[in-house]
Amino acid sequence: MSHPHTSHPRLLAWIDEVAALTTPDRIVWCDGSDAEWTRLTDELVESGALVRLDDKKKPNSFWARTDPSDVARVEERTFICSADEADAGPTNNWMAPAEMKALMTELYRGSMRGRTMYVVPFCMGPLDAENPMFGVELTDSPYVVASMRIMTRMGAEVLTALGDDADFVPALHSIGAPLAEGDDDVAWPCNETKYISHFPETREIWSFGSGYGGNSLLGKKCFALRIASVAARDEGWLAEHMLIMKVTSPEGTVRYIAGAFPSACGKTNLAMLEPTLPGWKVETVGDDIAWMRFGEDGRLWATNPEFGLFGVAPGTDFHTNPNAMRTLAKGNSVFTNVALTDDGDIWWEGMGEPPAHLTDWKGQDWTPESEAPSSHPNSRFCTPIEQCPILADEYHDPRGVPIDAILFGGRRKTTIPLVTEARDWVHGVYLGATLSSETTAAAVGQVGVVRRDPMAMLPFIGYHAGDYFQHWIDMAKGASGDASKLPKVFYVNWFRRDEDGGFLWPGFGENSRVLKWVVERLEGKADAVETPIGHVATPESLDLTGLDISLADVEAVLRVDKDEWLAEIPQVTEWFEKFGDKLPTVLWAELDALRARLADA
Repeated sequence: MSHPHTSHPRLLAWIDEVAALTTPDRIVWCDGSDAEWTRLTDELVESGALVRLDDKKKPNSFWARTDPSDVARVEERTFICSADEADAGPTNNWMAPAEMKALMTELYRGSMRGRTMYVVPFCMGPLDAENPMFGVELTDSPYVVASMRIMTRMGAEVLTALGDDADFVPALHSIGAPLAEGDDDVAWPCNETKYISHFPETREIWSFGSGYGGNSLLGKKCFALRIASVAARDEGWLAEHMLIMKVTSPEGTVRYIAGAFPSACGKTNLAMLEPTLPGWKVETVGDDIAWMRFGEDGRLWATNPEFGLFGVAPGTDFHTNPNAMRTLAKGNSVFTNVALTDDGDIWWEGMGEPPAHLTDWKGQDWTPESEAPSSHPNSRFCTPIEQCPILADEYHDPRGVPIDAILFGGRRKTTIPLVTEARDWVHGVYLGATLSSETTAAAVGQVGVVRRDPMAMLPFIGYHAGDYFQHWIDMAKGASGDASKLPKVFYVNWFRRDEDGGFLWPGFGENSRVLKWVVERLEGKADAVETPIGHVATPESLDLTGLDISLADVEAVLRVDKDEWLAEIPQVTEWFEKFGDKLPTVLWAELDALRARLADA
């Protein structure tokens, strides 16, 4: 055991308890240093778990391939183990805490034999925050340690900040692949049995069997959303699956916008947008998670608790997200389940013309004639956020930024217009609660099915979703009775299609035109038409200068089709009925009002 640089009694006792249960060969305390990174990545390359990329093309970067059974979040194996089953609600899997701990304790018994247990102290958000949010992950995966170094502030400074008595979230992770003496290891060890369990009352996370990021980087979805959402409910703030962006107009007016989008719906692209409108500027504060608290000024302030970007790779290129590509070009990254080029670089679908030969994500030869894609649809890049060329200075400010607008956006072929403004805060909560999207490869399961994904948080709410909706409604009280201080809420959909299946809106950098409309609505300048679903942009109110798009397509992408919306009503009714008495009555009232407005339309 390397020498622990702490005398934190609770931390030391927990590590001793886990070590006695999992029986690792040794324990290493991670310090987050460059030397440690080099040692870890060297060992991973030697074991075959990582391949070092060409240093001129991607400096200090690596390629990883997972086991084909371990490629995404396993939502059906993810549990909220609240003391009372009713607190988990209908959108979460539940098991009694004592039952889950008994089951997982047996899985953990001896699970780290033949391996190293790494102690990873980490902080979500700046270390100099008023109340820094600490976690400690114990893991037997060096890949996880390397990824956590990118994704969180971790190491010796965090251990020092923990002192002797600071609170922390204990996060236990094992790949569940013990090694007997003389056993050969595999490049990606994992276990067929997988559990990602959260204990909201005690703020604990137990993960077993998976090495994939969303299941194993326990600071990310597990702490920053599922556990933090419970803390936020208890303490009067919000932990949300949202980007945060800084938008500056040509006149120098600055607005801060948060946005909730389900996975693979363009969230990272929007967070790092390169506007096509002259004079407009976007800077990144965060691409995935926003922690939002009311300030003394009665406004909602947001911080990004992460230190890196864990983005979906396919479809990312210099057209869709040039700033992501510039971030990755600086190296210091881990690429997982993408393809490897013969000259030591990476490639994925959407990145221009494919090379004549690649090694695909399964380690097989691949050519443009191959039937299967070279990269898994949920393949990822893991890269430091500080390398982003448009990172806002405010990213480093522990106070965060004051949010002017919240965007909810899903991936829908029909029904949802390009941009709609909510009438007020409660209507905005209704839009978020009924947010829907066609499923993607970010989670295991069928792709392309429309599912409700409230606030893009369906897999991440750590308690009953009905109570979560009520918490959102109650947040209005934080504005000290001044509704004008609350963020305005908008619903966007970049993915509406025409009758031939083509996208009506070009998206990507052109989405700056929608951001301009949002900013102008905040300032009372842009026109909108009152519709049964809210205030929808008019074709004339969007700045379409220089855009090659027909008026018919603009009208189609903004259309509110009465029949399509009437077809939504029974779907929303069925969705709301899931929550029984826990659904806030004001949301039923919003649905009834929508039905009445559609009948009169």
